[in-house]
Amino acid sequence: MRVVLRPGAAVTAVPAEVERLGLRRVLVVSGRRGAEAARMVADALGEACAGLHAEARMHVPAEVADRAVEVARAAGADGCVVVGGGSAIGLGKVIALRTGLPLLAVPSTYSGSEMTPVWGLTEHGAKRTGRDPRVLPRTVVYDPELTLSLPVPLSVTSGVNAIAHAAEALYAPDASPLVSLMAEEGVRAMAGALPALTAAPRDLDARALALHGAWLCGAALGATTMGLHHKLCHVLGGTFGLPHAETHTAVLPYALAHNAPAAPEAMAALGRALGTDDVPGALWDLAAPRSLARLGLAEADVAEAARAATRQAYPNPRQITVAGVTDVLRAAYDGDRPRTDPR
Repeated sequence: MRVVLRPGAAVTAVPAEVERLGLRRVLVVSGRRGAEAARMVADALGEACAGLHAEARMHVPAEVADRAVEVARAAGADGCVVVGGGSAIGLGKVIALRTGLPLLAVPSTYSGSEMTPVWGLTEHGAKRTGRDPRVLPRTVVYDPELTLSLPVPLSVTSGVNAIAHAAEALYAPDASPLVSLMAEEGVRAMAGALPALTAAPRDLDARALALHGAWLCGAALGATTMGLHHKLCHVLGGTFGLPHAETHTAVLPYALAHNAPAAPEAMAALGRALGTDDVPGALWDLAAPRSLARLGLAEADVAEAARAATRQAYPNPRQITVAGVTDVLRAAYDGDRPRTDPR
C-alpha cells in the first residue's frame, strides 16, 4: 500500500496516483456530507472521472452497496476513488470486493478504516464483517486540509475510534512486536493531536498529526484480530443503528476496564501512550459522548445486545460471557466514570 500525506494532496496527488495505476475511468464515491470534497477531487481528475456517486450511508446497508456496484458497472469504471469517512470507505470496499476494481482512499476523518482489509455490510438488521486483501486501497491519500471542515466533536470521536483500533491490536492473539509499536505510537499521536485541534480546529499540524495517528492505529488493527470492543460496536451499530464513531467513544473505556485484568501489557502500553495510570478513566475524560443512553439505545436493548454479542466465539483476552458483556453494556449505558474490574 502506498501512502501520501501532505496538505493539498486531495487535489494534487489523487490524479497522479490514478495515472500511476494506469486507470482511465474512476468512479468517485462519497457520502452526502463529503460530497463537496468529493466534487473537488472529481474536478481535479478531469476526464479520468467516470462520475460521482454520493450515496454512502452509515454501516453500509446492503441496498446501498447493491446500488453502488450497479453504478460502477454502468459507468464502465476501471477503478474507484473514495472520499470521506468510514461510511464512504466502507462502501468503496464493498465495491472493490464485488467488482475487483482497484481502490484509492482519500479519508476525511480519523477512523483508520482505509488501512485495514476489513469490510462490513448490514443486512436484515445485522452487520457482518470479513477480511479480504482486495478491499485494501492501492493508495491512501491523507490531506489535512480536507479535515479542516470536520467539526471538533466529530473529530474527537473519530480519533477515539482510531484509538480503539490500536487498543484491541495491543491485546490481540496475533499481535506482534512491530504491530504493538505501531499501535502505541498511533495512540500517542492521536492523544496529542485531539486536544491541539480542539483548541485550534484549523491547525494543520494538529490535523496532520491526527491523520498520522489514524494511519498507524488503522494499520495495527488491519494486521490483527478484533475483540470484544469491536464486536459490541458492530452489534450496536448494525442492529440498533447507533452512530459509528460515537459508539466507539462511549464503549471503549468500559470495554478496556473489563479487559484490563487479563491484558496487563496492553494496558501498560496504552498508559505510556496516554501518560496515565488510569487508561479507562483517561479515555472517558478525553471525549464525549459517555453514555449509550444519550446515543439513543433503549435500556431494554442492553440485554438483547449482550446476547447478540455472545452468540459467536471470537478472541478476547478475557473470557466472553453473557453476564460479563451485560456488565460492560450496562456501564456504558449509564455512562459513569469507569472502574477497572479486579476479577
